[in-house]
Amino acid sequence: MTRYLPGILAMAAIVLAANVAVQFLFNQWLTWGAFVYPFAFLVTDLMNRLYGPAAARQVVLAGFVVGIGASLVGTQIEGTHGPLVTWRIALGSGAAYLVAQLLDVAIFDRLRRGPWWRAPLASSCVGSAVDTALFFTVAFSAALVFLEPGNDVRWANVALPLLGAGPAAPLWVSLALADFGVKVALALVALLPFRVLIGFFRARVA
Repeated sequence: MTRYLPGILAMAAIVLAANVAVQFLFNQWLTWGAFVYPFAFLVTDLMNRLYGPAAARQVVLAGFVVGIGASLVGTQIEGTHGPLVTWRIALGSGAAYLVAQLLDVAIFDRLRRGPWWRAPLASSCVGSAVDTALFFTVAFSAALVFLEPGNDVRWANVALPLLGAGPAAPLWVSLALADFGVKVALALVALLPFRVLIGFFRARVA
């Protein structure tokens, strides 16, 4: 378990940082959290490559506990427009993280014997798609208003041009697409640190 500690600490730090960063806007479609959270997939993939899927799942579960704790704290802090974290956001965040990260672990393990870049890229992209779809649907879709009737999500369902230029769609769909775009871009960027860190840690063990 001690050898997994760096991964657990890294995942906990990323989850906490993402929970704070998501409170601050980057532009019309994104928060700073969109640039922090995708590195959770890098940590998961590193642990999977170095120690196997069981170790990666332990790191994922540690991050899940930290994320749930941070979300629960957020529901008790009042911001300008109500709690910093609504119960729908807490539910969406927890479900999206757990499902997407565990899917990432499974896909990576299935592809681990292929070219070095295929497993981390494919698992991160698929995991990111599932994470984005689950979170934004649970947190903001008008179809799931029954999850938290007192939470007014009409603002997220206003029909606007998709990403400011496409056909009309609920605002949350544009937010989801922008978020997913960042995740895919960072999955590509993360291939370099993945390759470097794998070589570094394997050299230390050798």
